[in-house]
Amino acid sequence: LQVVRVPAYSPEAVAEHAIGMMMTLNRRIHRAYQRTRDANFSLEGLTGFTMHGKTAGVIGTGKIGVAALRILKGFGMRLLAFDPYPSTAALDLGVEYVDLQTLFAESDVISLHCPLTPENYHLLNHAAFDQMKNGVMVINTSRGALIDSQAAIEALKNQKIGSLGMDVYENERDLFFEDKSNDVIQDDVFRRLSACHNVLFTGHQAFLTAEALISISETTLQNLSQLEKGEACPNALF
Repeated sequence: LQVVRVPAYSPEAVAEHAIGMMMTLNRRIHRAYQRTRDANFSLEGLTGFTMHGKTAGVIGTGKIGVAALRILKGFGMRLLAFDPYPSTAALDLGVEYVDLQTLFAESDVISLHCPLTPENYHLLNHAAFDQMKNGVMVINTSRGALIDSQAAIEALKNQKIGSLGMDVYENERDLFFEDKSNDVIQDDVFRRLSACHNVLFTGHQAFLTAEALISISETTLQNLSQLEKGEACPNALF
């Protein structure tokens, strides 16, 4: 039995989704949308901040992280990054590589773009949140278990986290990719997080663009064709 993969099909799509979450949370677009549907045009509680001149910290500078940095550079932000393996593409954008402690302490916005490993499980935990600026924005479009959800709740309660965007969740397996609208959600941690007005959830859809789906299909067919013909398949795992 041979196993193949589709290694990279939507770096720009995921990066764009992360930026979309940033802008939605920052300018309270999700709240404004609901208000205006109810003919409530009050501006109370909708104040955001200007991205230009702020500091963005990106953890993980693979293809997705670099794509996110490229967009953030367009906002005129100072760019910090952490990755054990610095990217030439990121350095070419003017990114400053720093340790995690510096990134936590100096970033106004932190976006996760790294894989989940045993070493970075609950990378953002109580200790990490304590090192961050008050009111920091945190975005996770990578893997849910990079964030300790209980610690995030405490950081939201004490206003250490100003806003939190999550396309992934550490216990998403029992929730995402299904219609649960008629169910009583049993996950109390998820319910507490999603009840916060400054938390934005999407259901693991960051990759979901027409172009990404085409890329997945084309790469899958190419993999199968190479195996059938007995050709070398660079995406073969074993």
